[in-house]
Amino acid sequence: MLDGQVHVVTGAGRGIGLAMARALVEAGASVVVNDVDAQVAEEAVAAIRASGGQAVAAVAAIGEAEAADLCIATALESFGRMDGFIANAGVLRDAILWKATDEDFDLVLRTHLRGAFTCGRACARHFRETGEGGVLTLVSSVAGQRGNVGQTAYSAAKAGVAALARTWSMELARAGVSVNAIVPTALTRMVATIPGLGEAVEAAERGEPIPHRLRNELGIGTPDDVAPLAVFLASEEGRRITGQCIGIGGDRLSLWSHPQEVALARKDGGWTPQEIARAWTDDLSLHLQTVGIDQKT
Repeated sequence: MLDGQVHVVTGAGRGIGLAMARALVEAGASVVVNDVDAQVAEEAVAAIRASGGQAVAAVAAIGEAEAADLCIATALESFGRMDGFIANAGVLRDAILWKATDEDFDLVLRTHLRGAFTCGRACARHFRETGEGGVLTLVSSVAGQRGNVGQTAYSAAKAGVAALARTWSMELARAGVSVNAIVPTALTRMVATIPGLGEAVEAAERGEPIPHRLRNELGIGTPDDVAPLAVFLASEEGRRITGQCIGIGGDRLSLWSHPQEVALARKDGGWTPQEIARAWTDDLSLHLQTVGIDQKT
């Protein structure tokens, strides 16, 4: 499906990133495995090579422009081209709002949001220069779509990532670049701190089967359940899709809506507080939106 293609995956030493890198290789692509930990990156590369695939490591902490440039340069130097880029790298520093620190907030946004920006910008410049089109896949989160208690920084960053995918899909359309955001749900170390999921992560790491209600009802599976979407988006058919937030996890595949007005009132000449109160009671309050992630396990 992807024979001859070259893809970069950031944060690919473990978890979802590694699963996506392996799936791309199984589909015929060569991959650049990025990770901040050199040993982890090299171990991932060695495992891919041992299975007969082609892979190289690019060790860097995603966030700064130099890291994005290194990933692309590694692809070009090692394989002579780059067809796709998955901006997957991320960290968690969960805390309730009044306990969140500036340092943790900055770290999460630098890795997820600034990292997506610097990688996306580098990809845009590369794809526009080559004139051959390409695939840019970002990784958002259900927390970025719905909000989640204790995840101020993460929710903000992932909501921003979804907005980047929508914006860049328009900006890069003429260059033949498809841009989408994957919204994954999987039992990884990054979700182990979420109430109700810690024990499920430990069980999955022991190799125990994931309960049907998690896989089917909540859409929570393994990283390998997420990886096929990355391959599909890199395929010829998948490249026709752009500007979308696509959810996958466990047994579920979904398409997320884009934010839009759900109720509207108009008044010639504008509004007074009293008139707003009346319109709210009579109409707008009937359309209140829910928030949060359903974590009932």
